[in-house]
Amino acid sequence: MAIHEACGVFGVVCPEPADVGRIVYYGLYALQHRGQESCGIVVNDDGVFASHKDLGLVGEVFNRDILDRLPRGTMAVGHTRYGTTGAASRRNCQPIEVNHQKGHMALAHNGNLSNAAELRDKLELSGAIFHTTSDTETIAYIVTGERLTAPSIEEALSRAMKCLEGAYSLVLMSPQKLICARDPRGFRPLCYGRLPDGGYVAASESCALRAVGAEFIRDLEPGEILIFQNGEVTSRREHCGKYRPTPCIFEYIYFSRPDSVIDGVSVHAARLRAGELLAREHPAEADVVVGVPDSGLDAALGYSRASGIPYGIGLIKNKYIGRTFIAPGQEHRLDQVRLKLSAVEETVAGKRVVLVDDSIVRGTTSGRISSLLREAGAREIHLRVSAPPFLNPCYYGTDIDSQENLIACCHSSEEIARVIGVDTLGYLPVSALRQLTGSPFCCDACFTGHYPTTVPSDLRKDRFECC
Repeated sequence: MAIHEACGVFGVVCPEPADVGRIVYYGLYALQHRGQESCGIVVNDDGVFASHKDLGLVGEVFNRDILDRLPRGTMAVGHTRYGTTGAASRRNCQPIEVNHQKGHMALAHNGNLSNAAELRDKLELSGAIFHTTSDTETIAYIVTGERLTAPSIEEALSRAMKCLEGAYSLVLMSPQKLICARDPRGFRPLCYGRLPDGGYVAASESCALRAVGAEFIRDLEPGEILIFQNGEVTSRREHCGKYRPTPCIFEYIYFSRPDSVIDGVSVHAARLRAGELLAREHPAEADVVVGVPDSGLDAALGYSRASGIPYGIGLIKNKYIGRTFIAPGQEHRLDQVRLKLSAVEETVAGKRVVLVDDSIVRGTTSGRISSLLREAGAREIHLRVSAPPFLNPCYYGTDIDSQENLIACCHSSEEIARVIGVDTLGYLPVSALRQLTGSPFCCDACFTGHYPTTVPSDLRKDRFECC
């Protein structure tokens, strides 16, 4: 079992009708690492919505003909998905579109509600009929329900946020407005920037702003709602300061692209620090430091710099194969690791290798990578992990839902080293996590079990699927 992603959201609003569908398309390409299960785009052409959504990567779902069929408009929203609630089916593709008494709405969501089951039960008992099995539709129902009495869509969203628990970074589009919101704890990132023509872009990560030529302005504060309308940006902060912010530390370790900056902290710099701290906590007598592409490379460079051991390119990634979790079964997943990665014999043959990776979940992938290096002639392998051991499920958008799948729950570090075939194993200590971002606060529940919200009673990913 490899780690499953958070999703990516993107929205654009322009002062005049433009090819907004293509702008979102380019933005989604920059966010492809956040979700490789499905994607979608909804364009607003003077209040008329047109959309295309399907399973697959951005380049598979959208081609030139499909993009040409999307109309020009002043607004559009997009989404790349890996679902932590609900099956991988076309009905769960986002953005979700809703037609209701007060108009049309499209909603894209990154995160996971920890009280989704309770909210859904309440809605169903009141007569709601769900067409998807993702918790995003729950958010859409609550917002549209509030809109019946609220004077504006942003007020409806604000009212809805009072009952939402867990992680949600949202981009919402109405016929006249583009609205963004980040949950009061700030679990998942969300930022916005300005286009050269005076338009605005909102995205999960700053790397997507640069991909469309937008200038980064700032991150949304936890609990903040931003409204884009008629060339103006309005901020609502009634939910800000409601809780102590607890951004997900794994955004810096694994999820986000290294060229992104989240809440003022460079992801690349955070990973360099993780490697440096690893070198101090778990030194090794070795000849070369090798990183596992892609999210282990920065930490490997940091380890090399702090230890003085030369950095080398010891693993090559096939850029045309998605992240390991895409494989549907364990047997397929093993084959895909070999297709995805190959060892560079010149770098590792006869060498004592420090191998730096971002995490170990079940240990299967780590074992396969160790085998690749052994086959290439590595004499010793000292695995260093830029995260602490996974010991607990996550309920906020990372698909780690069962302790039985976590190797660290069943084995000591020495036992894990033997299982995956390395000579020594060292994890980043929990106490070092705060040093990655310089902030005293973060969500580290998957490592510590200290959850910022109430733990759900039903933990199954498919809990909303029909029997």
